[in-house]
Amino acid sequence: MDFTQINNFIMVNLQYVLLGMTAIIFAALLIFININLKLSRMNRRYQKLMQGVEGANLERLLHAHIEEVREVVTKVNNLSHQCKELDIICNNSIQKVGVVRFNAFEDTGSDLSFAIALLDGHRNGLVLSSLFGRSESRIYTKPIVNGQSTYLLTTEEKEAIAKAISAQDSK
Repeated sequence: MDFTQINNFIMVNLQYVLLGMTAIIFAALLIFININLKLSRMNRRYQKLMQGVEGANLERLLHAHIEEVREVVTKVNNLSHQCKELDIICNNSIQKVGVVRFNAFEDTGSDLSFAIALLDGHRNGLVLSSLFGRSESRIYTKPIVNGQSTYLLTTEEKEAIAKAISAQDSK
């Protein structure tokens, strides 16, 4: 097909071509109006959003909030680190105590003797024993490592350690 044939076709069907072009232009006009309305609504929302609170710019508000969030994250990290340090300190501090009162000598009338086990979170510490007699009183201490002692323990001292460990394990 050459140019003259196309030209003749358009001239013969000019009314249909103009009708089609008018329909296309009308559809384009409707699309343009629709897009313009949406853009206008979006522009109003954008202006309202950019106005922000009390006339402040949204960008400045966002930067301020981001800075606050960074500060909070830093504080939370510091608190987490301090909490871990406190856990370590707490595990190395006396946490549980086991006490057993007993009568060391049959000739004394009450349970004035005692054994106290003082243990940390690792079952380390000491057992303190006091033997009360009529004429004198003696106090002994024995180290405890992982719930055991290298020294020979009395029944009461073992019982005090067991009470402290069971109190620690029930935690």
